Amino acid sequence: MLLTLIGIAATAYLVLLGGLWWGQERLLFEPEPLPARHVFSFGPDVHEVTVERPDGTRLNALHLRLPEPRGIVFYLHGNAGNLQAWFGHADFYRRAGYDFFMLDYRGYGKSGGRIASEAELRDDARATWHQIAPLYEPGQVRVIAGRSLGSGLAAALAAELQPDLTVLISPYRSMTALAAQHYPWVPGALLRYPLDTEALAPRLTGPVLLLHGDQDALIPPAHSDALAARMPRARLVRVAGATHSDVQDHPAYENAVREALDAAAAGRPGLAAAA
Repeated sequence: MLLTLIGIAATAYLVLLGGLWWGQERLLFEPEPLPARHVFSFGPDVHEVTVERPDGTRLNALHLRLPEPRGIVFYLHGNAGNLQAWFGHADFYRRAGYDFFMLDYRGYGKSGGRIASEAELRDDARATWHQIAPLYEPGQVRVIAGRSLGSGLAAALAAELQPDLTVLISPYRSMTALAAQHYPWVPGALLRYPLDTEALAPRLTGPVLLLHGDQDALIPPAHSDALAARMPRARLVRVAGATHSDVQDHPAYENAVREALDAAAAGRPGLAAAA
């Protein structure tokens, strides 16, 4: 009887792990599609952009374009929602004098397709960057930013591009490490989206700003502590009283981002006076 129960439990565990292997996209990503006719209303200076991928998938993005921007902030958002919910951040960057660009991942908003691998996610972000980068002169500040899920993608892109500033908001050491905290019974090897920011951290040799709510229960601030320790030029700001979902609503968050943008601009010829 005992052996039978053990066998049933083991079989159920293996079936559960198999379901996690094949269905983990539904656990990691929470896209909210939008109809193709949806109209964004973030102002006349915000333009829709289409990114064509080799497999025929069309990705949707929004681009705040100012007359004389100090630079560009390329922002990779979190795992839920779409541009309609996320692009409200544009107001802050408009006031700061920066163009602001944000992509909806596959299946999010008006973007087609569906997410199938980490490599594909990274390649979509890379290709999108290279589509808009030629719009900016060498003297303009280039910022790669990512929040939560997007922080791992932003770190990978920044490690390749070495931008003037990298901003990681509520980042994780790796998705494997985060899963081990919340689901210790799941083998790390099962995760097809490791998103290992910690391994990339030493390659981020330029200025890095890490922002983390000190009350974040989803991604504990210890993840940012570990990343900052491995980054040569990192500044970590713990936002007092902030959780995972409201960190951007605290004055300390905006103050830190503004200071980092001003410092990046001051280091570029011809931009210090605009700070």
